[in-house]
Amino acid sequence: MEGEIIKGVTIFLLTMLKFIAGPTLGYAAGFSFTITVAITVGGMMASVFLFTYLGTILREKFLSRIFKRRRVFSKRNRRFVQVWKKYGLAGVAFLTPLIFTPIGGTVLLTTFGSPRSKIIVAMLLSAVGWSIFFTAVIYLFGTAFLEGFIL
Repeated sequence: MEGEIIKGVTIFLLTMLKFIAGPTLGYAAGFSFTITVAITVGGMMASVFLFTYLGTILREKFLSRIFKRRRVFSKRNRRFVQVWKKYGLAGVAFLTPLIFTPIGGTVLLTTFGSPRSKIIVAMLLSAVGWSIFFTAVIYLFGTAFLEGFIL
């Protein structure tokens, strides 16, 4: 039982950094479908809450000391602005598990001044939808797909 809790917490923490870690590691750990979805959604939403409410404080107090000022008009920043203008809040939330990390999508939305409540709702819907989709795909095709990679 203790080992299962440690596995779950580890997967939760990794999902805060990279969304796909939840379904893949949940499957590898032998968790049920619903537990895997719950851990994945919980991990992403913990990251969203953390960076939605503490993002400004973290950026101003800690990260500015560690990282030097970057150029404002870099290629990366222009791409972020293009994504924001083209897709808006719902689009960025939808793309977060696919393209951005939970942290990257949240920081992008907070940087452009989206309301916190809307960020949380949009990211929750995205997390639930993509978590169910990825977990279903991995649980249905996981063994057949992974056999090609196992030596």
